[in-house]
Amino acid sequence: MRTYDSPYIADWFVISLRWITLAGLLVSLGLDGGLRLAVTWPLIALIFWNVGMTYIAAANWRMVWHRQIGLGVDMVFASIFFFLQGGLAGPALWVPILPILTAAVYFEFVGTMIVAVLFSLLQYGSRWLDTRLLMPDMPLVASIGITLVLGALFGILGDKMAEHLRVAREKRLREQERKWHIESERLRAIYELTSTLTATLSYKRVLDSALDMGYTALNPEPDGESDQGAQLVSAVLLFKGDKLRVGSARRFTNADMKVTLPGAEGLLKKVFDEGEPTLSSGIGYDPELGRIVSLRSCTSSYCFPLRSGFNVYGAMLFAHPDAQYFTQDRISMLEIIGRQSVVAIQNARLYQDLVEEKNRMMEVHEEARKKLARDLHDGPTQSVAAMAMRINLARRMTDKNPQGASEELVKVEELAHRTSKEIRHMLFTLRPLILESQGLGAALQAMAEKMRETYSQNVIVNVDARMADKLEMGKQGVIFYIVEEAANNARKHANAANIWVRLGQLEPGIALLEIADDGIGFDVDAMNKAYDQRSNSSLGMVNLRERTELVNGRLTIDSALGKGTRVQVYIPLSEEAADRLHHKK
Repeated sequence: MRTYDSPYIADWFVISLRWITLAGLLVSLGLDGGLRLAVTWPLIALIFWNVGMTYIAAANWRMVWHRQIGLGVDMVFASIFFFLQGGLAGPALWVPILPILTAAVYFEFVGTMIVAVLFSLLQYGSRWLDTRLLMPDMPLVASIGITLVLGALFGILGDKMAEHLRVAREKRLREQERKWHIESERLRAIYELTSTLTATLSYKRVLDSALDMGYTALNPEPDGESDQGAQLVSAVLLFKGDKLRVGSARRFTNADMKVTLPGAEGLLKKVFDEGEPTLSSGIGYDPELGRIVSLRSCTSSYCFPLRSGFNVYGAMLFAHPDAQYFTQDRISMLEIIGRQSVVAIQNARLYQDLVEEKNRMMEVHEEARKKLARDLHDGPTQSVAAMAMRINLARRMTDKNPQGASEELVKVEELAHRTSKEIRHMLFTLRPLILESQGLGAALQAMAEKMRETYSQNVIVNVDARMADKLEMGKQGVIFYIVEEAANNARKHANAANIWVRLGQLEPGIALLEIADDGIGFDVDAMNKAYDQRSNSSLGMVNLRERTELVNGRLTIDSALGKGTRVQVYIPLSEEAADRLHHKK
C-alpha cells in the first residue's frame, strides 16, 4: 500500500459508478422478487468491497496493481452473480455493465473492449447451461451485441474522460508549478532584499533597493503578466523638516520628483495618524497625492508608514490602475518589505547622522583652529610685534636718552606681562584641566577670574552644583565652550561692563544655561540673516548654535540695540526630556 499527497479522481469515478450500478441491480432484483441471499451474496460482497475501496481512496492510498485488482474483482463477482441469477434468462442480464464501466475509467477503449469480449464469451458459454431458453439464438445474439455495443460506447466515453482528466491534471500541475515559481521568486526577493538592505548604508541605494525588490515581489509571474507589472507606480516619501519629499520613485515624471507634500490630509494623514498600512481606492482624487501626475491614472494604492517607535521617517507608496491588484498575498509581501525597509532606512539615517556629525565636528575643530589663529593675530602676535618695536626704540635711545630708554623698557615689561596673561588665558580655554579635575563650576569660576585678570572684564558666575553634577563630562565640556564663546562675544563686541553666567534647573530633566550682559546689544533678525549666509559677522552665533546641537539642546538669543543681550541654552538630561523639549517648539 502506497500513500499519495493528492487523491486519484479515477478511483472516485469507479467507486461512484460502482455504487450506482449496485443500486440499480438491487432495485431490479427487488422488482423481480429475486432478493434472496443464496443468489445475491456476490452483490453484498461487492458492497463491502466498494466500502473498502472508498476508505482507501479517502486515505489517498493505492495498492500495487490497484486498477487491475479492482477490475478483476468486479469481473469475477459480476460473472458469479450472472450465473446465480440464471444467466441470459435471469434478471441480471445487464450485469456486464459493472466491469465495463470500471474498464472504461481505468483502461479506456482497448481495455473496455477486452472486458466486453470476455463477458460476451461468458454469455455464449452460459447458453449451453441454460435449458429455459425456448429460442436460444436470438437472446444470445442480442445479449452479446448489447454487451459489445456497450463496451464500444463506454470505451469511447472512457477515452474522452481520460483525455479530459489528463488535461485537467496537466493544468493543475502547471498551476502548481506557477504557484511554486511565484513563491520561490518571492522568497528569493525577500532574501535579496534582506541581503541588499543589510549590506549597504547608502541612503539612496537603500531606497532604490526597497522599490526594486517591491516590484519583483509583486510581479514574480512569468512574462504573461509583465504588462500588468509595468503599470505599477511606487515611491518612497521622506520627511525633510516638516515636509515630505520624494526620496526615490518609479514611473514618476520629472515634475513629480520635485513635489513636496505636508502629509496633513488624505491618505498620508491617515497613515501617519494611525501608524498602520492602509489600502485605499481613488488615489488619483486624494487631496495631496492627487497632485502627483503619475498617480492620477491609478485606482488602488497601498501605503506603508516608515516609522520606528516615535520616529517617523516617511511612507512607502505603491499604486496601480487595477482596483483588484493588491491581493492579500501582495499585501503580505509589501508588509515584509516595508518592515525590512524601516530597519535599513533607520540604519542608513543613523549612519548619515554619524557622517554629518563627523563633518560638523571637523567644522567645529576647524573653526576653533581659525579662532585661535585670529586670537593669536589680534592679541599676542600684535603685542610681540609692539615689544620688538619698543625694544628697538629703547636700544637706539640708550646713548642719547638713558631715562627715556628706561621708561620704554618698563613699558615693554608691562606689555610682556599682559601678553603672557593672554597666552595663558588662551591655553586655559583650549584645555581647561580644572574642568576634568574639579568640574564645571570650578572651571567657569577660573575662567571668570582669568577674564578679570587679563581683560579687566567683570564676569559673575552662579552655578547650581547639584545640577552641574548631573551633567555628563562631555556635556560639561561643551557647556564650558558655549559660555566662553558667549562671554568673549560680549567682551569684544558688546562693550559690556558686566557679564552674568547662570546654570540651574528649569524643570525636571532640563537644565537652563543663561549668559547675559549689559552691553550695547544688536539686531537679532539681521544677525539671523547673516547666519543663514554664514558670513564672518555671524561666526559667534554659528559656534553657539553648533555647540548647542552637540548637547541636543535648544538655543534662544534675546537682544535689542542699547538693551544688552541674553543667551539661553536649554539642555536636556535624558532622551525623554529631549523629546519633550523639542516638541515644545
